[in-house]
Amino acid sequence: MPPSRLHIRELVTAYLDRHPGERHALGPLLEGLDASSDPTSRGTLPWHITCSAVVIDHGGRVLHVRHNASGGLLLAPGGHVEPDDATLMAAAVREVHEETGIPPGLLCQSTVFCHEPADIDVHPIDARPAKGEPAHQHYDFRFVFHLVPASAETVLQAGEVSAAVWLPLDQVSSPTLREKLLGADLSTFPEPVNASVIVHDNGGRYLVHLRDQLEGIWEPGVFALLGGGRAPGDASLKATLLRELAEEAPGMELTGLEPYAVEETTSVDGLSVPVQIFTGVWRGHPDTAGLREGVLLHWCTPEMLDRLPQSPGLGDLIRRHAAQHPPAFTPPEVSRPPADQPPAGTELHVVGVHLYLQDADGRVLLGLRHPDSAYAGNIYHALAGHCEREDAVSALIREAEEEAGLILDPEGIELVHVVHSQDSPTARPRIQLFFRPWIWSGVPQVLEPDRCVEWRWFNPKELPDNIVPYTRQAIEAILDGRPYSDMGWTR
Repeated sequence: MPPSRLHIRELVTAYLDRHPGERHALGPLLEGLDASSDPTSRGTLPWHITCSAVVIDHGGRVLHVRHNASGGLLLAPGGHVEPDDATLMAAAVREVHEETGIPPGLLCQSTVFCHEPADIDVHPIDARPAKGEPAHQHYDFRFVFHLVPASAETVLQAGEVSAAVWLPLDQVSSPTLREKLLGADLSTFPEPVNASVIVHDNGGRYLVHLRDQLEGIWEPGVFALLGGGRAPGDASLKATLLRELAEEAPGMELTGLEPYAVEETTSVDGLSVPVQIFTGVWRGHPDTAGLREGVLLHWCTPEMLDRLPQSPGLGDLIRRHAAQHPPAFTPPEVSRPPADQPPAGTELHVVGVHLYLQDADGRVLLGLRHPDSAYAGNIYHALAGHCEREDAVSALIREAEEEAGLILDPEGIELVHVVHSQDSPTARPRIQLFFRPWIWSGVPQVLEPDRCVEWRWFNPKELPDNIVPYTRQAIEAILDGRPYSDMGWTR
């Protein structure tokens, strides 16, 4: 599949955030991203997208090739996007390899521009009658890479390229690209473009992250370290790591965060990726980290690593750290937080469900509680019950059938009032929910005579004197159109 319109739009948006003055020039491109045609196809006219690679060596020089099709101009390696290019950057990397023979593994991203284009150049292309191509325009996305070794042999693509030349930054052939490169704080050597962290508890355990098993992501379906790629706005690699941790596991707060080593891995595009590894201490349970990306977090010891699917080099990295940092203590077993333990200071509430049922004359149904009932003996009350491990509507449907033989349609039930009550300062507070069913069937029956001795219909404006106080309050509030009231609280 060619690069998606969403991917292209994100790149253009990020680029225009840095260069807002070019919005007018890129207007047709933005409008074209809403069209049905593929913006990367060379058959899309009157314009389409191409990609180029700006390769910088350790001397600060930029690779140019002499393109035969352009009349022998010196240009950055580049060309049209192919259907198998997943991203525009992947297209630029492929063009470098095809035209100069430099493999992706000898290139890494720039820390200044990262995965975003340094320049989007708009230039006209003359008609080529021999190929049936009319005159059109190219929107050329130019991505910056560093050459990882000090030098690289070039093997030119026969028929397309006739020479390879390394030019100083101030001699870059494209004026727009030259201006942007000279205005950037570019390093002449590859620098780490990713940041990851070895999270340990100082007691011999290490936290590993199981990544999603999804096509197209980096290191899918294996255990790896937390972290990610640098973004152009990151002030430092530490800032990159902190941003990534806030996105991946916001509940984790590390102490003692410090650089440890620089490792090298390979991206999905085949690029070399220098990674700054940090170390940090944490002793929490993985379930409290608030994981938002990936599958799970897991504590393990170095001895367990060989049993886990893992990213390349993870085991050696952790074992090396463990050898250099013997456990400072024997950690206690970290128990899983009880599922029903509330946050500190939280007061658990009882949830009650109540039936506000009206007949054709608008009367409401109340039941007279048994004189020996543990609650509200010989007093009228709405048909009610407590939520068990179920949702409130299901609880109401169950109680209505058990107590009175009434059948309620779950699609026709409306919440009409909530009473937040407490009987005394030491009693557990209660959330009393009153529901009105619009679709129901049956005739009220006394099915639990030890709790209710009769059902009776009452005019809601002429309620009996012996009625549960919060039930009276709720009915009066419903008549007034008020959705909430409370009772028993002191202010």
